[in-house]
This record gives sequence, structure tokens and C-alpha cells, in this order.
Amino acid sequence: MKRLLLFFTLVCFYTNGFSQHGEERYVPETNPLVVKKIAEWQNIKFGLLMHWGAYSQWGIVESWSLCPEEYGWCVRTKSSNPNDYNVYTKEYEALKDSFNPYKFNPDKWAKAAKYAGMKYVVFTTKHHDGFSMFDSKYTDYKITNTKSPFSKHPRRNVAKEIFDSFRKEGLWAGAYFSKPDWHSPYYWDPKYPPRDRNVNYEPEANPKKWQQFIDFTHNQILELLTDYGKIDILWLDGGWVAKNTKEEITSWYDQQFKSSKNGYIKHRMVNQDILMDELVKKARQKQPELIVVDRAVYGKNQNYLTPENRVPKKPLPYPWESCIISGGGWSHTKNAKYMSGRQGVQLLVDIVAKGGNLLLNVAPTPEGEWQQGAYDLLKEFGDWMHINSEGIYNSKVLAPYKENNICMTKQANGNAYFFYLAKEGETNIPAEIFIESHQPTKDAKVTLLGSKKSLSWRKVGSGFKIKIPKRLQHNPPSNYVWTFKVSSLK
Repeated sequence: MKRLLLFFTLVCFYTNGFSQHGEERYVPETNPLVVKKIAEWQNIKFGLLMHWGAYSQWGIVESWSLCPEEYGWCVRTKSSNPNDYNVYTKEYEALKDSFNPYKFNPDKWAKAAKYAGMKYVVFTTKHHDGFSMFDSKYTDYKITNTKSPFSKHPRRNVAKEIFDSFRKEGLWAGAYFSKPDWHSPYYWDPKYPPRDRNVNYEPEANPKKWQQFIDFTHNQILELLTDYGKIDILWLDGGWVAKNTKEEITSWYDQQFKSSKNGYIKHRMVNQDILMDELVKKARQKQPELIVVDRAVYGKNQNYLTPENRVPKKPLPYPWESCIISGGGWSHTKNAKYMSGRQGVQLLVDIVAKGGNLLLNVAPTPEGEWQQGAYDLLKEFGDWMHINSEGIYNSKVLAPYKENNICMTKQANGNAYFFYLAKEGETNIPAEIFIESHQPTKDAKVTLLGSKKSLSWRKVGSGFKIKIPKRLQHNPPSNYVWTFKVSSLK
């Protein structure tokens, strides 16, 4: 996963399903079991993403410094000779021999996530560098390699331990898996230098080698779906590894040429067909309800879409999830600065009001801990959710979803929720709250979540005003966002 650059954002919008007419770029699922599971996923709203690997020891961007593309955010600064690519890659891959997260305690993480109100976890079982955070029998480049000091630890099979701990707390388990593998000789053939993020040979001219990569990829994914308990979400990254026709490749190059004239970076588009339809069929033989997220690849295997580190400006007409960094980067950043509780809670409310889910990234340290800032942030979420969650879970979009600083949702039972987003430093509720776009029915009851007292309200034009007693004005039941519940709307 990479930092969002303007170039890549434009390319994703143009080619991979996030155009302004995104509804034309989503293919709905037809499998009844999966359709039901996606609907359940849309109701749980809030999840945890974790990027963790041997690269955490250097405190660098995950994987991308191995890629020979020029990005300012992944300049090589570590190793004994960062200017020598061969030295750098050798020392990067040797990080597996010193990776020792001896303080690893996934039970503590799972409890913190549960308190925050999170309902699912997506863990990086393998990033683009190919280092497996699970005990794969198809590679030695893994955390359980006998040369790793952590290989003797009773919880050495990190992915399994994380999934087990989070399931025990009632959360769904999601496996992040990178389709490209820059360590595999079947993807980056050591006979040739890597040119960019793509396979470094021509798959169609080397079908036997490419088939070896397909088999390797399928085997690792099926291994995760066989030996690691119930997996609810298969979250595939590396959208450039996909089936692309000659026409699509030509279109890609045309767009790249236009972008390069505007100063954006170019990279190749290659037909990298890993037989996704076949893989998904085999995957659902193992896990029949499995949600598959083949990120940024248009087609039926992208069960929901995943805007990265951004929030759409308005509701989207398909299932979606914003994956957002909570602090530092996707991977471990020393002394990371985390978003404030106000930023986090209001981000969640904004996303949910638009019909999406929030997948919040927390990056463990090389020792296997979370920084205190992550725990503090999740506690802020939890304190707020314990008062206000009934307007979040199972909610649907209530048009116009937001007016001024008030977001809104609705429930199937007719209840409507209006979330007042407090300004920076605003700790008292205003004496009156005005909502212009909706009006309660004549006998509707209006309350503030966290208080049992009915609030008086009156019609104003096509909207209504809620009067807040002074006691509640100065003693709000929660911080950052105050939720007004209306029992029925006209």
C-alpha cells in the first residue's frame, strides 16, 4: 500500500473503478450467501487495519523502497549503503533474521478494538515485499523461519494468533494479502532487474514461469483459508496484478502519456492474469460466505470498493470502505502523531452518514506493541460509541446525509439520528439545534443519546428546532459529536 499521490489517484479514478460515475464501475455480487454477508458487513461500520512486517524495524514505508519507481515518500535512507540497490535489498530482506516482536500480545489489541466499537480486523498476512506473517509452507521468507529469533516463541504464527484473539472478542477476521510478491522468483525473476512494481518479465512469453507464480499465489491464499479458522474477508492489494486486454493496456498507455506531459510518473501496465475467477471459486469452496475485495480491479471479484486515505464527498451507490491512517504511516512510525479523538469520531460519523465503513489503520511496533497514542485514540472512540452507537450500527443513509455541521442516519424502525459535529474547542451544546431538511411527525419524541429526558421542539418552515435545557448544554453526555434521536419523521 502506498501513500496517496495525485498521479496514482488520477490513474485509479480513470482505470480502476473510482471515476465520477463510480456506480458504472461496480459489478454487484450474485452469490446469495455472499450478498447476505456483504449486507451484514455494511451494518458493522467500523474495522481495524494493521500493517506489520519485518520492515517495521527500520520505521520505513512498507515494501515500497524495494520498488524502482521514484517516490519521495519511500527514499532509501536505511542500510549500510542506501545508494546501492543490491546492498539495500539484501539488507532489507535480512531483516527477517532480526525481527523479534517479543512483546506481541494480540489479546490486548483485540480488547482495545472491541472497546472502540470495531467489529472486524484486516491484518497484513503478506505485503508486496513477500514477507509472510504466517507459517506458510510455500516460502521460507516468513516470520516462522527458523533463523528468526521469534520462531521459538509460542505465538510465532502471528496471523493465526491475531485472528484467534479477535474472533474471541467477537470481531470478524479479514486477511490482507498482496498479489504481487517482490521476493518470489516467479514474479521478480532474479535473472532480470526489476523495472517497476510489475512482474519483471513478459508473462505471455514465459507461460511456465507465470503459471508457477499463479500456483504459488493460489496455494498461499488457500492455505490461509484452510488453516486459519473462519475468514470473513479476503482483502487483496496490488490492483495492477490483473487480467488486462491489449485494448485496456493501450488505453492505459494513452492515459499515461497524457499524465506524463503534466509531470506525473509513468509505469507500465502488463497483462498479469492470475485467474481470479478460478481462485475465488476455490476460495469459496473453503469459505462459502467469503467477501472478496480485489482492490481497484473492476469486476465481480471486488465485492466492495476501498477509497484509500480519503473520504468520498457524497454517498456512493455501492458498498464501500475508507481505509485511513490513524497516525504516522501505514507501517510503524517512531513517535507517530495520532489523529485526535475529535478528528476520529467525526471521521467515523461522516463516513457512516455517507453509507460507508471506516477501516482505521494502526501500525504495531517492531517489538509487537501499539504506541500509547493508538490506545488513547481507540478509547476515545469507545467512550463515544458507548453512548451513540445506536445511530451508527445498522444505519442507512438519510438524505441529504449532511447539512452544515449536522450529519444524519436512519434505522429500519423509523428512528432518525442527527449528529451535531462540535467545532474545535466547542464543549457546550448550543441552546437550540436547527435542522432544515427534515421535520418530525406530530407525536414524535426527540431525545439526546445519553440522556433519557425528552426534548421540546417546534416546526420552523419545512424543518424544526430542538431546545436544549441548560443542564444538558453544559453537561453533554459525550465529546465531539452530540446525537439527537427522532422517533419518526414526516
